[in-house]
Amino acid sequence: MDQSLAELRTLAAAAENRRTETGIPRVAMVQGAIPEHHLAAVYEPMVNLILQGSKSMTIGAHTLHYDPATYFVMSVELPAAGIVRPAADGAPYLAVSLTIDPAIVAGLLADLPDSAPQEEAEVAFDVAAVTPELMDAWVRMLRLMARPAEIAALAPVYEREILYRVLQGPQGGMLRQIATPDTAMARVGIAIGWIRRHFNEPLGVDELADKAAMSVSAFHRHFKAVTALSPLQYIKRVRLLQARTLLVASGKSVTAAAFDVGYESPTQFSREYARAFGLPPARDAARILAASRRPRD
Repeated sequence: MDQSLAELRTLAAAAENRRTETGIPRVAMVQGAIPEHHLAAVYEPMVNLILQGSKSMTIGAHTLHYDPATYFVMSVELPAAGIVRPAADGAPYLAVSLTIDPAIVAGLLADLPDSAPQEEAEVAFDVAAVTPELMDAWVRMLRLMARPAEIAALAPVYEREILYRVLQGPQGGMLRQIATPDTAMARVGIAIGWIRRHFNEPLGVDELADKAAMSVSAFHRHFKAVTALSPLQYIKRVRLLQARTLLVASGKSVTAAAFDVGYESPTQFSREYARAFGLPPARDAARILAASRRPRD
């Protein structure tokens, strides 16, 4: 497995300190010190493999740590904050990720032999140990970066193998559930999709529970189990993260950003923003912009 890891590090060495597309559908890589505000985001469902250094992900009150011996699985869209660290010898953080397409997981499950029913996973994110088989599948996938003519034919095969290896591991239950209708996680996923599309509109728990075809009490319980956040906490976090993007990337005023993401009171927005990010909106945006203009070594 050490040889495979060394090859993956070489293959991914062209990554930048931001999400770097590989030319392979749904596969990306990243290297180096990533700006903190880029690591606080709503993350897509993904399989994330650390090749060098380490990363911490905080979702709600839960913080998970992973390094080159482990990989991270997130099966629904989640607002999270991350911290990346270089390796002990100073080598930069390096990672690759595969965005999960539930339709591909569903197709893979349809092709697998029926197995005994498994207990439903309650949480939509976790860390697991890397296996040699999973590492080898990643090697074959990233080798395609040098052979783009082969991507259309072979990338879908290697993608299915990566997902198959995850399905066979301790986090497989999460993938099964997002691709299986009527599981609690799939229903929560429907509500999350609605929130992501309508976060700047008035949203109530009753409406979201109806979208998920659950009672309000069951929906609230399952939503918090899956995401580590209550529905209202999730909505608030999504709005604040979107507002931060508007302030930094679009130059919006604090008041305009507040209204754009669904707040009725700029004062409440500023108070909740400062609680989430440690500074009032205007000062936080100024700090981020100043850091982005600072020369890099």
